[in-house]
Amino acid sequence: MFARKVAARLKPNSLTKFINLMECEILPWLRTQEGFLDLITLAAPDGTEVAAISFWDNKANAQAYHAGAYPEVLEMLEKLLDAPPYVKTFDVMGSTFQRVNLAPSLKKEKNRSKRVEQHTSAVAQNERAPDRIQTG
Repeated sequence: MFARKVAARLKPNSLTKFINLMECEILPWLRTQEGFLDLITLAAPDGTEVAAISFWDNKANAQAYHAGAYPEVLEMLEKLLDAPPYVKTFDVMGSTFQRVNLAPSLKKEKNRSKRVEQHTSAVAQNERAPDRIQTG
């Protein structure tokens, strides 16, 4: 899974308009984008800063969105932003979301750990096996 964090400063008294735009127009539109999974919208207590973290099934779909559709989102938000937003991307390494596909590097590590646990368990069972053998 892949994440994009977009952070921006809002013009004064724009938070309510920003939230309405995100919930009523941008989020429904994002749901039509290939690979889009979820969105978390954050706001500073004073309402001057916001961040949106979008989750994507893979990096390629997030990049396709950034190249194709994201400029349209910026146009929608333009009147509310005090400055251009800052965009940063991340591999998702862990999450408590129910249906999460972790970054490939972490999947490999978890699979390796699972194999080590299975091997260790099998070795322990084999060491106890002679105790269970009954003779004649």
